[in-house]
Amino acid sequence: MVYADIIVDISHENLDKTYQYAVPCQLEKKAAPGALVRIPFGSGGRRINGYIVGLSDAPKCPVHKIKEIDEVIIEGARLESHLITLAYWIKEHYGGTMNDALKTVLPVRRPVRSKEKKYVVLAKGKEETGIFLNECMKKHNTARVRLLEALLAGDNLPYELVTGRLAVSSATIRSLSEAGWIRLCSERIYRNPVNLTAQPEEKHILNTEQRETADSIILDYRNGIRKTYLIHGITGSGKTEVYMEVIEAVIAQGRQVIMLIPEIALTFQTVMRFYKRFGDRVSILHSRLSAGEKYDQYTRARNGEIDIMIGPRSALFTPFVNLGLIILDEEHEASYKSEALPKYHARETAIERARLLHASVILGSATPSIESYKKALDGEYGLFELKERAGQGVLPNVWITDLREELKNRNRSILSVRLKELMKDRLEKKQQIILFINRRGYAGFVSCRSCGHVIKCPHCDVSLKSHNNGKLLCHYCGHEEPAPRSCPECGSRYIAAFGTGTQKVEEYVKREFPEARILRMDLDTTQGKEGHEKILSAFAEREADILVGTQMIVKGHDFPGVTLVGVIAADLSLYSNDYRAAEKTFQLLTQAAGRAGRGKDAGEVVIQTYNPDHYSIKAAALADYQSFYRQEMAFRNIMGYPPAEHMLVLLVSAKQEEKAGAASTLLYNMVRALTEEMDDKPSIIGPARASLSKINDIYRRVLYIKYRDYLTLIGIKNNLEQRMEESDTFRGINVQFDFNPLNSY
Repeated sequence: MVYADIIVDISHENLDKTYQYAVPCQLEKKAAPGALVRIPFGSGGRRINGYIVGLSDAPKCPVHKIKEIDEVIIEGARLESHLITLAYWIKEHYGGTMNDALKTVLPVRRPVRSKEKKYVVLAKGKEETGIFLNECMKKHNTARVRLLEALLAGDNLPYELVTGRLAVSSATIRSLSEAGWIRLCSERIYRNPVNLTAQPEEKHILNTEQRETADSIILDYRNGIRKTYLIHGITGSGKTEVYMEVIEAVIAQGRQVIMLIPEIALTFQTVMRFYKRFGDRVSILHSRLSAGEKYDQYTRARNGEIDIMIGPRSALFTPFVNLGLIILDEEHEASYKSEALPKYHARETAIERARLLHASVILGSATPSIESYKKALDGEYGLFELKERAGQGVLPNVWITDLREELKNRNRSILSVRLKELMKDRLEKKQQIILFINRRGYAGFVSCRSCGHVIKCPHCDVSLKSHNNGKLLCHYCGHEEPAPRSCPECGSRYIAAFGTGTQKVEEYVKREFPEARILRMDLDTTQGKEGHEKILSAFAEREADILVGTQMIVKGHDFPGVTLVGVIAADLSLYSNDYRAAEKTFQLLTQAAGRAGRGKDAGEVVIQTYNPDHYSIKAAALADYQSFYRQEMAFRNIMGYPPAEHMLVLLVSAKQEEKAGAASTLLYNMVRALTEEMDDKPSIIGPARASLSKINDIYRRVLYIKYRDYLTLIGIKNNLEQRMEESDTFRGINVQFDFNPLNSY
């Protein structure tokens, strides 16, 4: 008898273990690690799903107590065995249950009915069919005559053509089929989200820096050397051309490639470039595809029908059987870190998957994360620098405008005098403009000028945001209420929205430049399945003069017609309670500036700020990464922040405030007890209220543990998970672990 170790499809800590089931003889060929199965579970024997994670011939308990598997769900998406190993690694390194981790590495979980194209074909020879046709004519069976004549004139007919243009009913088709004159055939049709007809493009000639970088990586690969590389290239230096050169060499060896991008908004432009180079062996996988499209891309990848998968974080788990290379473009982006359990980082997870499959990893960015650049300097990653723009492009001229001086000169508008003048100049020259603002919605918080009261969400510890439909909206729980006409605290009528949003910028620019064609791109305008693609392709086709938007418009896009970028409020991100605030600001400004002057015309950038002397803003204006890195690492070393030390965050959530407080205090005492014997003890900060201490009526407490050794923090996490399972205090309490968080708590 064969026995299967199965993880049940229930996300609960107490069930986070394997259960052994017997495999009936008739299912032995189908039961393999990673298979989706149906099993009886619990004393009532209710039927649930589970995943086989291992097989053996030895029972772990008396045989009469072991239940049998009901069925192996063949059409279910099966996990590759190495992805089960990767799921266990994710669970160990980031917390959560094994089932959570298995669901993470299986981005397509539910089978979807395959799409088929049906055909009608002759079942007998043409001579015999001709005799039967004459009989039908004599009997005036006109529908049969139309169908048989069409089949005799051709090999086969699409079913929809027969029932449509030929007007033959399904009853007639069925009767002819039952009589043996025709047959119905079908073939599977894949739903393909890449609907491109682009002509193949000649390879770009690489410059010296690009050529040396690509050749070095390819030489390592051909010599069997697999490692992680960081390509630090200034904006417009042609990192994508280097990627494609290496990809071509990897595919030539019969292996497959995953190309990760941080935003769905980048998919269209990236796929277009790859499609022109590699044809229809390229596909995409992201959250806005239909269930059928996702399942079909998953199946095509498993069957080896594509070579390159492009997409955001979840595309990392594409089930390629011969994966040879993983690329993370814009590797510094926070979107590579999952906000749901388990809170894995795609960069470290990609490196681990590559290790399991003897593959290589390329990280690319104009503004690498501090962590990656430090590892490159320490020799853990191979480092390549691209310091010149590809082609004839040069870095744009950057102006820093002090908004305090603008106010002194009585300019209270959104646009500084310099930016307004440059916009007028570009519109006259028929060149394009990008206006970037790091703020969603119509405006910021709503505040009373008389008493200072801020309108907050009744369910979350955050201010409500004003939208131009007269509503106040919470961007955390979705609570909505009408904007008040007077202050609910003091009754004053001087209550209004503060801050500037994309809609407000758009309306102001329309008033100032009524002749300009303007597009706005933010989360509100890209809700549809093809929302990003429509806006970006319209701007790329020069159907608009000005693109106003949030962060998604400054990340990796290449618009040769853009010669001016205006950063409306450069330092908003500097004021967040986040130790990465300066890094995020530098990255955003550098990336924004990099959108200008990528074509034949020189570019200019205006950075509007209230803090012109901050080192992140000055370094971004000069595109001086090394200067920023030195100053930022000095700050991280002094404060003990990653990557100088590692950080483990414990987020405690409960419906009762006192329970959240008691649980966080108990966790603090547990950590103290665990580390008491250590000579060099970790730093423990908290427990304290989270910066958002209440979300959707759930109270939150946070505890920070800082230590230089990552494995020690993993050991603390594992020990705490075990102790929490044994303690009644944590019933009804949710505890999440997050290593080296990218966002503040």
